[in-house]
Amino acid sequence: MRARQPREDGCARRKTGVGHRFSTVDASVSDGSRVRGKVVRRPSVTIYGMPTDVIRSLLEGAFPSSTIEIVDRTGGGDHFHVAVTSMAFDGLPLIEQHRLVNRALAGPIGDGTIHELRITTKGTS
Repeated sequence: MRARQPREDGCARRKTGVGHRFSTVDASVSDGSRVRGKVVRRPSVTIYGMPTDVIRSLLEGAFPSSTIEIVDRTGGGDHFHVAVTSMAFDGLPLIEQHRLVNRALAGPIGDGTIHELRITTKGTS
């Protein structure tokens, strides 16, 4: 696979599998050694991840009396699949249903807490 160009912050990432990032580092490593300009594999940091109950509360606020299912797809707290069944979707085209869900989760999507979101919506009728 081909590595992506480094971002402005010096981090070069490439897709290699779930839960890992590749970074160009020039810093001390945990064992005390120095690494200069090497690509080092490190596990994804999960402290920035969002628990599913926060997503559930945002969706329940936007779609009261609806059925909501949330799956953390990678376990890292930033890739989710949400399935929402609500009366608010009755008569709306699919794109409008998804826009409503995106608006409900605009905060965590906008600040990058949710990196990837798969949406399944359905009306009640």
